[in-house]
Amino acid sequence: MNYLVVVAHPDDEVLGAGATIHKLIRNGNKVAVATMANHAAARANISDTLTADQAEAMRIIGVEKTYTADFPNIKMNTVPHLELVQFIEKCIEDFQAEVLITHHPSDTNIDHVMTAEAVQAACRLFQRKDGIAPLRKLLFMEVPSSTEWSIDSSSNRFTANYFVEVGKDGIDKKIEALSAYKGVMRDYPHPRSRQALEGLAAYRGSQAGCNYAEAFECVFRRD
Repeated sequence: MNYLVVVAHPDDEVLGAGATIHKLIRNGNKVAVATMANHAAARANISDTLTADQAEAMRIIGVEKTYTADFPNIKMNTVPHLELVQFIEKCIEDFQAEVLITHHPSDTNIDHVMTAEAVQAACRLFQRKDGIAPLRKLLFMEVPSSTEWSIDSSSNRFTANYFVEVGKDGIDKKIEALSAYKGVMRDYPHPRSRQALEGLAAYRGSQAGCNYAEAFECVFRRD
């Protein structure tokens, strides 16, 4: 099956689904990553070598196909919605994506929100254009240090209802890939520390009856 992971920034794909991506590829699926903003103009302590860092992270988890846009970092709300949607639609069409994974729409990061909204619009492409593979699944992911900061009590926050067992080796691979991004990993108790990432995976695993898991919110599924 073809999985397209659409993220706002380099490193989001590993933070939200790195172990799952590695497992999907290992099990014979195809995974591509589409990144909306390929720089870090507004992000402190993040490397200026993001493109090279992402390439190394993708090598570690096994992703061979990537798409990159150059929308403004932490300013995606200033871009016409149609432009965001059309970029994602081109990725869907080129990759013949059947499953989409992206940010949760009530995330605290504005670029994550805009990406999630654009993905939701683009996921209907198969209904509007011939030759597009019908969508089989749409998953929202959680990005540590961002998704949990959705503190607006009036919004529907991330609700884990879909779990992927990834094992300790999957979490180790996720942390190895994340470490390829210079300046992203932090010391505990930061959510992007090794201990916190392992702890979150253990917690999500305990919810699902396994040792380690990554959690998603499944909002569309066709079997």
